[in-house]
Amino acid sequence: MSSIWAYAQGSGYMLEQSLVGFTVEAGDGAIGQVARQQDQPGIQHLVVDTGVWVFGKSVLIPAGAVTRIDTDTRTVTVARTREEIKAAPEFATDSETTDPTYLSAVGNYYFSLGLAPAS
Repeated sequence: MSSIWAYAQGSGYMLEQSLVGFTVEAGDGAIGQVARQQDQPGIQHLVVDTGVWVFGKSVLIPAGAVTRIDTDTRTVTVARTREEIKAAPEFATDSETTDPTYLSAVGNYYFSLGLAPAS
């Protein structure tokens, strides 16, 4: 399951690249903007501020769900739908970005969806 916590080759990610402020797009529309990112090996992920889309909440998206990073348009594309992301284990506090129990739940959820892009 470790691949869910690392950027795929070919995604356009460069080591120590800040994605904060980038727009995040699912296959079926915008999700929000990257508020924070974790680049620690083995738990790379994005915390995305969804604005009003999910009632002002944030969601945690593992780096393995990222399919493309476009630095020109400042856009991150993920291989999931808006509903799949909305249904992920709820993100409540920044302490969860390193909580093994929460990260395991999120990883298991995304892994169960498969690593291939959603259709």
